[in-house]
Amino acid sequence: MKPKKIFSTFLILFISAQLIAQPRRELVKVIVTPNHTDWNYQIGEQAEFSISVMRNNVLMKGIEASYVIQPELVEVWDEGKLVLKDGTGKVKAKKFNQPGFLRCTVSVEVDGKEYSTYATAGFEPDKIKPTTTLPADFEEFWNKGKEELSKIQINPVLTLMPERCTATVDVYHVQIDNIKGKIFGILSKPKKEGKYPSILHVPGAGIRPYYGDVWEAEAGFVSFTIGIHGIPVNLDKSVYDNLQQGALSNYWTTNLDDKDNAYFRRVYLGCVRAVDFIESLDSYNGKIGVTGGSQGGALSIVTAGLDDRIDYLAAFYPALSDLTGFLHGRAGGWPKIFRDDYTNKPEKVETSKYFDVVNFARFVKVQGWYSWGYNDNVCPPTSMHSAYNVIDAKKELHVFPETQHWTFPEQHELKNEWFFEKLRE
Repeated sequence: MKPKKIFSTFLILFISAQLIAQPRRELVKVIVTPNHTDWNYQIGEQAEFSISVMRNNVLMKGIEASYVIQPELVEVWDEGKLVLKDGTGKVKAKKFNQPGFLRCTVSVEVDGKEYSTYATAGFEPDKIKPTTTLPADFEEFWNKGKEELSKIQINPVLTLMPERCTATVDVYHVQIDNIKGKIFGILSKPKKEGKYPSILHVPGAGIRPYYGDVWEAEAGFVSFTIGIHGIPVNLDKSVYDNLQQGALSNYWTTNLDDKDNAYFRRVYLGCVRAVDFIESLDSYNGKIGVTGGSQGGALSIVTAGLDDRIDYLAAFYPALSDLTGFLHGRAGGWPKIFRDDYTNKPEKVETSKYFDVVNFARFVKVQGWYSWGYNDNVCPPTSMHSAYNVIDAKKELHVFPETQHWTFPEQHELKNEWFFEKLRE
């Protein structure tokens, strides 16, 4: 298939996904915009936010708007109301005197329904430093884990999925052995004999089935998409929904006070095991990239930090970054576990350091492509910059300020162009 056709196919699939991921359009639009076009400011500057409210794309004159200004997810600095005489208005924040982000949220009520949105100004985010610290035995802990993993045979079981295969691609459900259980995934690879670069897809948070990336295999890649929960990834969706509401609810806090048994230990080592599997394939040419978004963005950085076989990484809005931020008066990363007294225990805080993306980012040595938005309300930009800023490797960050916890198609197009070119070099 020609590259243009491949990208067109992907774009159709991606736009379909975005219908779920992106916020739906509403009758009344509230628009908030910082007065710097790139949404960036110097420390000590004052950000000014422009507000407009429209219905049917026409400004709503005389409407009253409520606003709140605060650093993201922490204490309110200022709040008030203003009447938008011609449908527009402005509010000015006080000076922001440290690296970070300042958010202005605006809401209006129309016919008994509330409409709201926000914009987030960045203040020298490249100077944000993490609050978490690196345990003295961090490398020893993970080297021990990888040594334990190496003693377990991969024992791959590949089951052809004829209903998902195409004229040029074979698709398999895969089972491999991990520490304390299995890793399951979907392998898509070209039918044509040869050696191909590989892409490892690591998943976002949640429990769900997976379908693999046939279009990547059609483009000449060995594509492997994994689940992290040790259960097959081709079951009926109801199985995953029941687990989400039951046994795997809030899995990220499981054994948070015990680093040897914390949930993500098996997950992180499972990503290394996925690389072991890819390396064992006859069709693999020795070059591999890892990619994902949110929890998958975190796992991309973790995998690159743990496994020197990774050649490139591409991460969207990485979760699990600088988890201790809330203990220092600023936003911490998803899943925001240190916002309440139940989790704010010394042993849990200490354990979190062994799984915080910041501490894996310190060991990333491969070239990376990263992208997120300042308006992300799931993975706060403060937390993501905390991880990005400690990476000592060639890197590029593509900020799309207005995006929340979703992406524009253009972001994925940019990522794939970069990723594919690097892996084909």
